[in-house]
Amino acid sequence: MRAHKTDGVGEGLGLAKLEELVQRGEVLASQQRSGIVEKRSSTKRRRNLRRALQSKLLLYLRAVGAVAAKENAELAVQFQVPPSNASHEALLTMARGMLEKATLHKDVLVNRGMSEQLLGDLAGALGEFEQTIEATRAAQRQHIGASADLEAVAAEIAEQVRVLDGLVRYRFGDNAELMGAWASARNVLGPFKPKAGDQPKAA
Repeated sequence: MRAHKTDGVGEGLGLAKLEELVQRGEVLASQQRSGIVEKRSSTKRRRNLRRALQSKLLLYLRAVGAVAAKENAELAVQFQVPPSNASHEALLTMARGMLEKATLHKDVLVNRGMSEQLLGDLAGALGEFEQTIEATRAAQRQHIGASADLEAVAAEIAEQVRVLDGLVRYRFGDNAELMGAWASARNVLGPFKPKAGDQPKAA
């Protein structure tokens, strides 16, 4: 279109509209990819944090709690590690409950072998775990929103290509070389498939 533009007003408006839509589509596609990357990143980080919580931090707290329970029976049921198949929300709830109880009985647990640093590490891991959940949700919203908008823009692009296709056929329909070049160019955007009856006749 740029290489063979004429002075037609409709042509200029149509091409400008198409360029605007393509630029918008590129922005949305970038947002879509960003959402996917962020979701994968937060999911991977959450998986690592969950592994650390269940196989190290909470396991350590449970072991110390079992020793402390010999002197304080109340602690016997306070430090149960969530099952491996617990949901993220259930894991957070149970782990925060363990952290709260451990903070209340910190002196007793430290006297029975708990590192004073454990509670800080556990609180930090839980905070980061919760952040990854929100990050995943935000990335999912971004991805879904961008995908929906991109689909709408793609539909507008297809419509605009049909308008330009009609214009090109009107202006250059008798030029086989230019029509061949146009057929190749327009397929980059879809490919654009003309409706029945719009196909150019064989020479």
